[in-house]
Amino acid sequence: MLVPGLLAFVFGYFAFRSRVKGVYFSIITQALTFAAMLLFFRNNTGFGGNNGFTDFKRILGFPITTPGTRMALFVITAAVLLGALALGRWLVASKFGRVLSAIRDAEQRAMFCGYNTVHYKLAIFTLSRCCAALPAPSTCLRSHHQSSEMSPANSIEMAIWVAVGGRGTLLGAVLGAGLVNGAKTIFTVAFPEYWLYVLGLLFVLVTLFLPRGVLGLLQRRAQ
Repeated sequence: MLVPGLLAFVFGYFAFRSRVKGVYFSIITQALTFAAMLLFFRNNTGFGGNNGFTDFKRILGFPITTPGTRMALFVITAAVLLGALALGRWLVASKFGRVLSAIRDAEQRAMFCGYNTVHYKLAIFTLSRCCAALPAPSTCLRSHHQSSEMSPANSIEMAIWVAVGGRGTLLGAVLGAGLVNGAKTIFTVAFPEYWLYVLGLLFVLVTLFLPRGVLGLLQRRAQ
C-alpha cells in the first residue's frame, strides 16, 4: 500500500499543480499504468514476467486450496469491502467530503472561497490509490499473480462498474462490480468471443438510458 501511495503522491503533486484535469488526467494515468505493466513484463525485473509469481500455494502457513482457507479469505475480503464502504461514507459526510464535492462541482469557486484545491485533490487521490492497493485476500485464491492484471483495460472496466451501478454513489460501485463481473463470468464461459462487445454495448446503453445506473433505477421505482 505504501509504494502505490507514494507513487500517487508524487505523480498527483505535479499533475494537480500543473492543473491537469479531465480527460487529459485520465490519459496520463492510463499511460502510467501501461508503462508499469511493460516494466513488470520484463523478466529481468524479477517479478516473473508474463507468468507472474508462480507456485503460490500457501498464505501464513495455510494452504490456499483448502475449503476452510478459501472461505476465510472470502470472509476477510467481505470485511475489507465493508470497511472501505464505512470509510467512504465517513469521508463523504465530513467537512473534507463536502469540500471535495464543492471542488467537483465548481473548483474555481472553491478556490475563491479560500480552499487549496491541490491539497484536497492530492489527499483523496493518494488515499484512493492506497485503498486500491489493499491486499484483498481473495486475490490469494489465484494460482499465480500476473503482470497483465495491471492492464489499463482493467481500470476502464472499473469505470464501467461505476457507470452501471450508479455514478456518484458508494453502493452503486459495489452493485455495478457485482453485476458486470457476474455477466463476465457467464459470457466468458458461454460466449467468450463476444464478451468485449457486450461490455461496450452495456456501457453505451447505460450511458444513454440509465445515467444514474441501476441503483438510480431501483431508487426511482422504490419511490
